[in-house]
Amino acid sequence: MSKLSVRDLNPKGKRVFMRVDFNVPMNDAGEITDDTRIQASLPTIQYILERGGRLILASHLGRPKGKPKPKMSLKPAATRLAQVLGKPVAFAADCVGPEAEGAAKGLKDGEVLLLENLRFHPEEEKNVPEFSQQLAALAEVYVDDAFGSAHRAHSSTEGITHYLSPCAAGLLMEKELEYLGKAVGNPARPYLAIVGGAKVSDKIELLQNLMKFADSVLIGGAMAYTFLKAQGVEVGKSRVEEDKLDLARDLLQFAERRSIAFLLPEDHVVAEKLDANAAAEVVGTRSIPANRMGLDIGPATRAAYAALIAKAKTIVWNGPMGVFEISQFAEGTMAIARAVAGSSAVSVVGGGDSVAAVKRAGVEAKISHISTGGGASLEFLSGLTLPGVAALTEK
Repeated sequence: MSKLSVRDLNPKGKRVFMRVDFNVPMNDAGEITDDTRIQASLPTIQYILERGGRLILASHLGRPKGKPKPKMSLKPAATRLAQVLGKPVAFAADCVGPEAEGAAKGLKDGEVLLLENLRFHPEEEKNVPEFSQQLAALAEVYVDDAFGSAHRAHSSTEGITHYLSPCAAGLLMEKELEYLGKAVGNPARPYLAIVGGAKVSDKIELLQNLMKFADSVLIGGAMAYTFLKAQGVEVGKSRVEEDKLDLARDLLQFAERRSIAFLLPEDHVVAEKLDANAAAEVVGTRSIPANRMGLDIGPATRAAYAALIAKAKTIVWNGPMGVFEISQFAEGTMAIARAVAGSSAVSVVGGGDSVAAVKRAGVEAKISHISTGGGASLEFLSGLTLPGVAALTEK
């Protein structure tokens, strides 16, 4: 990794401003229903505290639109963090101003403070320099462990780095950059990209970038029908982006010129409508009925894709193979999850739906790296520069 790591710092006696991603789901009672993101930042938090750092944690939660909203307070996150850390976590009712400054300055070595939701201030998302300076004034060193927010140029991810030095990557950020960097930089071959989801338009840059590196691309999800229609296949009532047919043809021609194996489903689970109770059947690609829509890849496609997955040395997977939220259209995505988990390849899974599928299949422990940043991992794999990464100090 070309960026400075928290391992390169000596935090003892220093106030460390650490951007974390505590954007956790909560129920109406204000209780955290999934603390995965808090757990993910624990290694960096413990690393700094064990070395005598005075830790100031900052995060956003939800979309409060620049105003304080009690339901989006990070106070429950402070309570949960204290439970998992086994030590007190102080909480400041604002992220800037006298209370935050007093709490930050009062920290002793090995103590931790969580600031209130950064997005209670509109200046955070607007990356206003004065707000960035106020955040920077709380600390002496900056650590970013919030990869999921690295694609946003906000005050706490980019602006603050102009007023604090050094600026280092946390252990979670470091792991993300290492695995995703390998996936687009120097991958072991054969390199296999699996891309699913509803729209080609959402994944254009991802596909274009992965096709610079990949030996094979496996396509699933509703986007497959835009590619099939671009090849002149009748796809019934399946979802098609009519305005992206030329783009789909361009991508297919690019794959042909570069000798990339670009695989589309050969059979499909179809139904008259997207409904858990709809009667589903399996049909071949050339025989999708006019009154049916494709909602999952069929068994022959699952087997063909699994055979390629078994031979791969690097796998990047983004996007489901069908409407996996409905159990009768989930088997394609589950089969791919099991195949990737069973492979000896370095596997990187990114994007909320693919991550959810891996968890639902119970195979997350067998994936080399599950990216915590949906949008950020998509942009990184698409070859885009992430402002929150670019802003960190070079080694």
